[in-house]
Amino acid sequence: MNTTVALFPELFTGDEKTLLESADFRVLAWTYPSGVKALALENSRGRVVVLPYQGQMIWSAVFDGCDLTMRNMFDQPRPSPTVIGTYGCFMFHSGMLRNGCPTPQDDHPLHGEMPCAPMDRAWLEVGTDAAGAFLRLGGEYEYVMGFGDHYRARPSVTLRPGSALFDIGMDVQNLAGKAMELMYMAHMNYAYVADGQFVEPLGVERTRVRSSVPAHVKPTPAWTSYMAELTDEPSRLNTLNTPELYDPEIVCFFDGVQTDAKGDAHFLLKHPDGPAFYTRYQPAQFGRAARWILHNADQQVAAFVLPATCEPEGYLAEKAKGNVRELGAGERASFSVTTGYLAAGEVRQLDQSRGLITPPVAPHIPESDRDTAWAVSCR
Repeated sequence: MNTTVALFPELFTGDEKTLLESADFRVLAWTYPSGVKALALENSRGRVVVLPYQGQMIWSAVFDGCDLTMRNMFDQPRPSPTVIGTYGCFMFHSGMLRNGCPTPQDDHPLHGEMPCAPMDRAWLEVGTDAAGAFLRLGGEYEYVMGFGDHYRARPSVTLRPGSALFDIGMDVQNLAGKAMELMYMAHMNYAYVADGQFVEPLGVERTRVRSSVPAHVKPTPAWTSYMAELTDEPSRLNTLNTPELYDPEIVCFFDGVQTDAKGDAHFLLKHPDGPAFYTRYQPAQFGRAARWILHNADQQVAAFVLPATCEPEGYLAEKAKGNVRELGAGERASFSVTTGYLAAGEVRQLDQSRGLITPPVAPHIPESDRDTAWAVSCR
């Protein structure tokens, strides 16, 4: 039997408070000094910190002692109507009506209205499904604009016992009597790994380097030259070994992402010492995918795959490419990503299968591959 527990803002006081605890899970709630409410979902491998009332943004993720989150300038989440005012999180839901970097001709904020949306409801769910026991945070946000669009978005984060992988979900339904445009990206801001290696076990048909230059990017001669080289030979970016060339940012797009028999695509950022960051998703849900790399004194990120329905070049550019989807009146779209951390033993298992099977939910991990001190950084 599954149990659902409604959450209320009054539960979130200044100090951490345990809301739920079992042999497999623990849930903590608190309010940051900034006033932002937070919820930690924990298992034996680590934790994810989610902002239940601010777009259900995942603020941080730490597993086996490894901090998965980009290096940034924020020591805590900040109340902000747009993501740029609190750009330090592990993951945010980019969209829904607009997505990506606006051009001077666009009128939408960076990455749209959803990243910091004021959620209407939030809840916890504990139970068992076909994959086993789970702990899930869910939420709901209703967007409605007079003479405009009307939709309901329902994000979720699901944790399993003994696993450093977790599921990120999004369900969106058009509540209006007319079609709505849809642009969505699961924007996961992974930590930069020095000498890390990008791996797509099943391959992609083509990697394209972004040729447009958004307003926030200020090219240097060295960067411009490097971008020209990457355009001719994208494989030069397979290993993160020239950080001085990753400022300004580098963005790549993937065409023809290959899948296994289940329809899943697999992407890894392998660490030199054996572990890896890992993401799998279904291109049938996400027709596009991108990669974002940045390394400077203030921000370091290696977002090795960003599954999306469109590329992140703003509404007008994506509309011209034919990348803006439509949802008819009453129609729904659902998206799911599995992501997180693989210890060295789990990476070996995945290598042996050539990425063709799902990694086990709770494998035996040798003690030499573990680090249970959650505060330690693996960067």
